[in-house]
Order: sequence, then structure tokens, then C-alpha cells
Amino acid sequence: MDRIVDIATDGRHLSLFRGFMVVSEGGEEVGRIALDAIHALIVHAHGTTWSANLVAALAERGAPIVFCGTNHTPVAVTLPLEGHHAQGARIQAQWNASRPLAKQLWRLVVVAKIRTQAALLEARGIREAEALHFLARRVRSGDPDNLEAQAAKRYWPLLMGPEFRRDRDQDGANALLNYGYAVMRASVARAVIAAGLHPTIGIHHANRGNAFALADDLVEPFRPLVDALVAALLAEGIEALDPPTKRRFARLIAFDLRIEGEASPVSVAAVRLAQSLARSFETGAPALALFEPPSPIEWGSIGRATLDAAA
Repeated sequence: MDRIVDIATDGRHLSLFRGFMVVSEGGEEVGRIALDAIHALIVHAHGTTWSANLVAALAERGAPIVFCGTNHTPVAVTLPLEGHHAQGARIQAQWNASRPLAKQLWRLVVVAKIRTQAALLEARGIREAEALHFLARRVRSGDPDNLEAQAAKRYWPLLMGPEFRRDRDQDGANALLNYGYAVMRASVARAVIAAGLHPTIGIHHANRGNAFALADDLVEPFRPLVDALVAALLAEGIEALDPPTKRRFARLIAFDLRIEGEASPVSVAAVRLAQSLARSFETGAPALALFEPPSPIEWGSIGRATLDAAA
């Protein structure tokens, strides 16, 4: 099973040995994991060191390494130079994609995100969710009215309470969200590379210093899954990002979603979305393999499923 591996203890050294990533401290091995089982590596700890051949081996397997700064926000990432067998042609198609096509693709992403947010609110019995469905129906090509932000302004107080403010620099719920988004972002970045696309060339996000631009575009519909888990954790009285809680976030990539009637874990749904985007660039027709919003029962199972897996 693919695993998100988190390095959170200071002073650890990461090295490669016969197909395993070996974790050492003070020259003594404290653990190891097969490279083929690593979906992504997230490094939080200070003073972590690693061998160059380990980084190369992870890159060969398409596993990104995400380095986090304060409050669990990603600050750097390593990505492989080669991915899909047709990478060159696909990156060229991605680069040459017309602006109208990019805007149409972004509309599909925004609509999917808002509908998923609305479904989560509905599952929690919040009647005002209909307002988000209304906004989703109004999204135009490129979202010139910034309905994504308008939906977020309504969504957060309804989900987290009227006093909540989304602030990446705050602790508590915000720190939990930061970590969950980092996990999801790493999984989507891996899918982007596997599809032969370049993560820096986004369809909407275009910050010159953002090497994750395309991953940041495609991760948007997956964010409410993290929100649902954070809401479940808060309901359990959990606000600290300890190792058991991190394992529950890592387990999210195995949560089943429905795409065209078929169940696929989040990690596979991300791959299918990235592959469909690559085909859209090649054909010039906007068609994305987006998952259906979970049902109320499925939303309710996120907390239980990740708890069972982390036990």
C-alpha cells in the first residue's frame, strides 16, 4: 500500500539501503521502509539530513519530497525530471494550451470544488449549503467573478463556526488544515508528474516562484476531504498535530471516491484527473475526470476510516 511518510523528529538521517529508506539517529537505525511503498515523503523536522542516492531513488519512483516550514506549510519540493513516456509532447501541449482552454478547465475545477464543499455542508445538516450550489451554477469560464472566494467566505463559518478565520500562520484547526493540504498537495504533485505534465505550468495559479502551480490548481476539489477530517478531529477534541493525527491525514489518500460510478482511492483519483488534463491539452477539449461529491454516509466515514487505519 502507498504510504505518506512523515519525518518529524529532529536529527534524523535518511539513507538508501537495498531498496529501503533507512532512518537513523546517532548512527543507529530506528526504522526502514521499502521505497516502492513510499507515495510521498514529508519532512518537518529540523536538522534532518539525507543521502543524494536516496533522493535520486525516490525521484526515479515518482515520489516527491516535501519540505515544510513553520506551522506545517510546504516551502520546497523535489520532483523527478522524467515522468510519463510521452512527457516531452505532453509538456509542449501543456505549454501551447490556449488561454480559453485554460479558463474552461479552471471553471470545471472551481465548480467541482464548490459542489464538494456544498455536499460536505449538506452532510452536516447545514441548510445554507444551497447557497454554494447556487454559486457553483454561476461560475463562468475562468471564474472572472471570483466565485471560488465568495463560496469560501460562506463556507468556512458554516463549517467551522462564525469565529473561525482561515490563517496559515495560526495553530489549532489552521495547523491541521495546513498539514492535510500538504499531504494532498504531495499526492496531486506526484500524479501530475506521472501524467507527463510540468507542475510549474498552471491553468490558473501563476506565481512565478511557485513550482507547484499546476498541483495547486488540481488539488482544489480534494481540499474539502481534508476539511471534513479536520472537522471530525475537532469534534473529537483533537487540535494538536501529533503522530497519530498525522497518520490519519496520511490515510486520506486511501479514502474511496466515485468517478463515473467506479470507486477509486484519492491517490488514483488524482492520477485520473491529471491524465484527463493531459488529454485535454492534447485534444484542445476541456474534459476532466472529476470525482463525484461523497454521500452523507461517505462524508461521515472519513473520521472513522482514518481512525481505524491509524489504530
